[in-house]
Amino acid sequence: MSMSGSAVELPIRDDVTPEERLTPRQLKRQLRMQDAKTKLSSPWASGIAIVLAILWTIPTFGLFVTSFRPVAEIQTSGWWTFFANPGITFENYTNAWSNSAGGLGNFFINSFVIVFPAVLIPITLALLAAYCFAWVEFPGRNVLFVAVFALQIVPIQVTLIPLQTIFVNFGLQNSFWPVWISHTIFGLPLAIFLLHNFMKEVPASIVEAARVDGAGHVKIFFVVLMPLLVPAIAAFGIFQFLWVWNDLLVATVFAPSPNLRPITAAVAELSGTKGSQWELLSAGAFISIIVPLAVFIGLQRYFVRGLLAGGVKG
Repeated sequence: MSMSGSAVELPIRDDVTPEERLTPRQLKRQLRMQDAKTKLSSPWASGIAIVLAILWTIPTFGLFVTSFRPVAEIQTSGWWTFFANPGITFENYTNAWSNSAGGLGNFFINSFVIVFPAVLIPITLALLAAYCFAWVEFPGRNVLFVAVFALQIVPIQVTLIPLQTIFVNFGLQNSFWPVWISHTIFGLPLAIFLLHNFMKEVPASIVEAARVDGAGHVKIFFVVLMPLLVPAIAAFGIFQFLWVWNDLLVATVFAPSPNLRPITAAVAELSGTKGSQWELLSAGAFISIIVPLAVFIGLQRYFVRGLLAGGVKG
């Protein structure tokens, strides 16, 4: 019996389903995601979400109505009586914004001066650190990454006195530097974690192809990875912007001077020494949320896309 030297070609199936191409682990994950979608889209889940949204919105709506009510009505009746005896005035907003009563207009600039460096500095540092953790091999990389991520559980209150001592020793008090540095320190762990997860989702073949073409770390970072990181950068940038803008604790501790205080610290003082000027406090609260509300609504799709992009493997 003679043996033929020609290769035997095995038949190739053309009817392979997408489920058969998946590994058991990927198939299990896909089934789990489908089950979660089914549960979240059930009528019971939708009903609970609607109830929670209503309960969450009622206090905000009451504060909004109060901001337009005359002072005499605020002091004699609750906001829910507005519908029975409606009375609208813009004097609360005028007094809260003016220099004589509230002067919130002067603190808007301080908030912008604080928020932009407090967003750009941690993003810059986190991008470099996340790239090192994701694509640069060095001893103890995983242990160091876990340690950086674990810093998120450290309460901010624990760090206030040590940081204030350091700032005083370096002569940084009475400036914006303590606020910028503090927000950078508090935001870096989350930024590194988010950007690292996103970078790890980039196929290794893309990075390896760039290395074969002679690209170094700098070119890979700026040319290959940076265009792909825009959703993740936007997501953390929005989150950090909202956090810094709405912050009161860090601003109160590290920016006590009147010429450094942001708008949140000024709003906290609008109610007066006896806490009786509710009309100014309610109006000032809505003045202060105009900017973060506009940022979140305008960039909401980038925020959601960036958070989801680094959390699901296909």
